This record gives sequence, structure tokens and C-alpha cells, in this order.
Amino acid sequence: MEGIKILLVDDEPHILQFLELGLTNEGFEVKTALDGLTAVNLAQEFQPHIAILDVMMPGMDGFEVCRMIKKSGAQTSIIMLTAKDEVEDRVKGLTIGADDYVVKPFSFEELLARIHARLRNQFPNLFSEVTYGPFKLDDKRKEFVYNGKILELSPTEYELLKFLVMNNGIVMSKGMILDRVWGYDFQGEENIVEVYIRSLRDKLNDKEHQLIRTIRGSGYRVDLR
Repeated sequence: MEGIKILLVDDEPHILQFLELGLTNEGFEVKTALDGLTAVNLAQEFQPHIAILDVMMPGMDGFEVCRMIKKSGAQTSIIMLTAKDEVEDRVKGLTIGADDYVVKPFSFEELLARIHARLRNQFPNLFSEVTYGPFKLDDKRKEFVYNGKILELSPTEYELLKFLVMNNGIVMSKGMILDRVWGYDFQGEENIVEVYIRSLRDKLNDKEHQLIRTIRGSGYRVDLR
């Protein structure tokens, strides 16, 4: 996938070569490192979208590399590779900022699926079309498809639905919605959100409010199944 950068870190050269070849053939821009210190320096220079880190490396291990990349403030999504399928390792990795885990041995197809999942979750703007449950979002065309039908939405309705759908399962307050959809300098009333939510529900035929839920005293939450 052109323009998407992946950093591979593993102290076993044959694993690096195998993954580098496979991911390069998939169209990714790939850099590799055999040790943790090189990986940290390369991450600062390369600014990868995804870093795939082996846990068990001599010297600076994958946990420390993960911690340092996250501490730098980089937006890099991190997938840890481990030969151990132990809860303690997974918890430790997730606690310091890892986003996913793959246990060795693994198939290339499994790793590729994890990479695509992380990209769609953390970098949705890299994709012209993204699927969220019954929704298909084409951000380049500013178009929403719901259950196979194109929704006729105003620009503001589009941005509101996009914000809610991308934060599926999370309660969004009216204040948060106003800031993200209408902008920080919006001077109108908060009830404008209610007006647009009502319009979206009509267009989605969400009469029972099962799709866009009102969380009393808190805001709104989209529930996708």
C-alpha cells in the first residue's frame, strides 16, 4: 500500500528478510532493525505508521522499544511479536502502549490482517473507503453507504455521522461533538446537535434510537453490530 511505512524489528535476520519481502510485495515502504537502539533511532527518523517489534531481543528488548516510541509522542501503532503466549507478557505490552500482539509462529496472512486492522483503526484517512458495521464511508467522495444504500446527507450531517461512527461504542458529549464537527469557534446553541441527530435518525430509519443512542446526561453513542 503506497505511502504506508512499516518498521520491522527482530534480532533474527531470516525473519526480517521474510517479512520485509512479503510486506514490500504488498506495497508497503519497509525499514528494518536488528536491535532495539537502532529501532528507536530509526523510528524517530522514519516515522512509521506501524512498528512490528519482537519482544525477546538482547540488550534493549521490544517492551523498552515500545515504551520509548510511545514516550516520544509518535502516532505509530505497535504490534508486538512474541514466542510466548503468556497473559503477563500481553498485559505488560498493552500497559506500556502496544496496540496488538501476534504469537510466534504465525502466518504472514495473520500478520497482514492485523496490520490492516491497525491501519483502519488508527489511520482511517489513509483509506478512501472504510467499512464500519453496516456503514461504508468514502471520505474522498464524502459519501456514506448504509446497508447498501447511499445516504443523502448535508456536509454537516456527513461530518457528524462520520464522527459518531468512527467512535463506535464511545459516548460523545454535545460539547465534544460541537468542537469536532462545528469547530471550536462555534457561537450557536448546543441544541443544534439535537436537531442534526434527529435528522440523521430519520434518514437512517432509526425510529427506536437503537443505532444512535441517547445517553441521558452524557451525550450520544453509536452502537454498531
